Amino acid sequence: MNGEGLGSPVWLHVAGIGLGEPVLLSFVVTAVLTAVSYWIGRSLVARPGRLQTAAEAAVTLMTNAVGEVVPAADVPRVLPFIATLWLFILSANLLGLVPGLSSPTRDLSVTAALATLVFLAVHVYGIRAAGWRAYLRHYLKPNPIMLPFHLISELTRTLALAVRLFGNMMSLEMAALLVLLVAGFLVPVPLLVLHVIEALVQAYIFGMLALIYVGSAIEARGDITAPAPAASADSPSTVEKPR
Repeated sequence: MNGEGLGSPVWLHVAGIGLGEPVLLSFVVTAVLTAVSYWIGRSLVARPGRLQTAAEAAVTLMTNAVGEVVPAADVPRVLPFIATLWLFILSANLLGLVPGLSSPTRDLSVTAALATLVFLAVHVYGIRAAGWRAYLRHYLKPNPIMLPFHLISELTRTLALAVRLFGNMMSLEMAALLVLLVAGFLVPVPLLVLHVIEALVQAYIFGMLALIYVGSAIEARGDITAPAPAASADSPSTVEKPR
């Protein structure tokens, strides 16, 4: 693999595999987020400073967002995955602001990997919530003839996740490059603001779509295990038969 098919030069060869800029930068973002999270977690104090306050505010916002989509009992299980997606995609999007680097999310292989993770996570959460037999049976509802359409929907929404993030980040960086070529460096601040806003929006949209898909899989548990409606006092089954 030389990476040319993906449009990015090879920066490093490992065991005969060429690693391009998007893959290496994704590893860097992952390592930095892991180190920062570990450091913040180890340095929590009763009187937080600015960094701890910002981290707590971010966690609170993400927890509230997840809680609006999934049941409260499932928030602790879903939050780590969705929060990781949000933080990784936002950091990767903002990496394009560094001179000489580009956002890893402008590469289709990176966004396809993220979409694949979402695809797998949806089924993992769904099976954990309802059991694999019951979860797979919900694809046959309301009629078994709908099974092919359910499967096509799973594949198309995964493809849409990958292409949407890739297309938006690619178009953003190309538009910024064209503006710089035409207007020179007279408009750097608006471009930076536009990049930051777009990075936030695209990370939020990707994470929210993933959250909605996971929430839909968990809701299958309610459809499967929903209790039958209680019989009313006036129903025929409760009327005492004449002796």
